Amino acid sequence: MTLQQLTYLVTVADCGNITEAAEKLFISQPSLSAAIHNLEKEMGVTAFIRSNKGVVVTREGEELLSFARMLLEQANNMKDHFGNGERRSPKFSVSCQHYSFAVNAFVDLIKEYDADSYNFIIRETQTGEIIDDVANGKSEIGVIYLSEHNEEVITKLIKNNHLVFEELYTAMPHVFICSEHPLASNDVITMENLMPYPYLVYEQGNRNSFYFSEEFVSMLDFPKVIQVRDRATLFNLLIGLNGFTVSSGVIDHKLNGSNIIAKPLQVDRTMRIGIVKKKNIIFSRYASDYLQALKRHLQID
Repeated sequence: MTLQQLTYLVTVADCGNITEAAEKLFISQPSLSAAIHNLEKEMGVTAFIRSNKGVVVTREGEELLSFARMLLEQANNMKDHFGNGERRSPKFSVSCQHYSFAVNAFVDLIKEYDADSYNFIIRETQTGEIIDDVANGKSEIGVIYLSEHNEEVITKLIKNNHLVFEELYTAMPHVFICSEHPLASNDVITMENLMPYPYLVYEQGNRNSFYFSEEFVSMLDFPKVIQVRDRATLFNLLIGLNGFTVSSGVIDHKLNGSNIIAKPLQVDRTMRIGIVKKKNIIFSRYASDYLQALKRHLQID
């Protein structure tokens, strides 16, 4: 197995066609087909199903591609760290739950590596997709939380995808409400206090279960529930409907507005906020700096 073979494999998968991939790689189609066949034989898998219309990646092929992309990315990271070769445009991707501190850390990263060209991606998305993104190499880092209610299920999913969770910060549960909310003057809010108001939660698609929820208080505990997909909609509903959501309590008034406040929730649970990453990965300089920015915004020494 060589890095060249892995590059061929990824290019064929991206193009969906061996002829197109061969043209892109500036090699002959027979040479490319032979290289892919030799890699499949060495790994003991069939990566593609071939037809007149092109190629389709098999389930085994998806797993092989995940490792191939990781190894190619690691090779690039090593070149950046140790080599004196050509200067490449900054490139980094992170997938996260809907946290203002994750966005602020991303802003810091962009400012640090401001250049004539770069390609940075931040995806505020569903919990299951965050794990998928990191496992498939779409993102170098995922930002999620674990708690008493979801740890067993999420940890098993992380492990099955050959990932690890690195804890950064332990947060006490807080209720996010608008500054004009009837409960805004409370020093502490109880579950009973919240019953008359709409509970706003992030929708989780096909994995819309308690274990994948961004909010560690179950929807089943409240009679009024509204599911949303983005942070702006959630905050508009917090203000317009006197709704509430439950999160870490780490809030940024510049990003979220001064009319959104956080109040402690009286419940015996904690949120362990951290990152998901591949095992034994060598972070790119951008991932390393993003991680340090995360720690700063979480006020970690």
